[in-house]
Amino acid sequence: MIAETVCSAVAAAGLGIAAVTAYRKRFLAAARTAAYALVPLGLVMTGVVEWAADTAFSPTAWAGFGVLGAAWALFATTRAVERRRGGGTRKERRAAARSAPAAGVAPAASAPSLGQGARPASRPAAAPRATPSDDFSDIEAILKKHGI
Repeated sequence: MIAETVCSAVAAAGLGIAAVTAYRKRFLAAARTAAYALVPLGLVMTGVVEWAADTAFSPTAWAGFGVLGAAWALFATTRAVERRRGGGTRKERRAAARSAPAAGVAPAASAPSLGQGARPASRPAAAPRATPSDDFSDIEAILKKHGI
């Protein structure tokens, strides 16, 4: 009962502040203040405040919060043990399962055997990568060109 009275008084005070703000021609701020002021009134009217008050003083509700905490602790503990054993994350386990070869298929059987005509043209050989000394020779040439 007291909580409902306090929420109603807060809503009335907030609406009064919104009216003063609107009188000062700050309509956007007044509308925002009125919106915030109406929240406690709406909570009282829907019964949320009464439910919260009943829950705060109920031993059964607190026992329920304890059960929820125990369930969370079990989830966290099992997850930590799973990670410590090397189970990894779900993505890591899926990647490991995909990379493992299939037991019923031979390794060479992954390519279709349709003959030479069905294969795409071979790619040209990639140019050999430059060694670090080749990279520095280009830099040296540029520096010599500029007289450095």
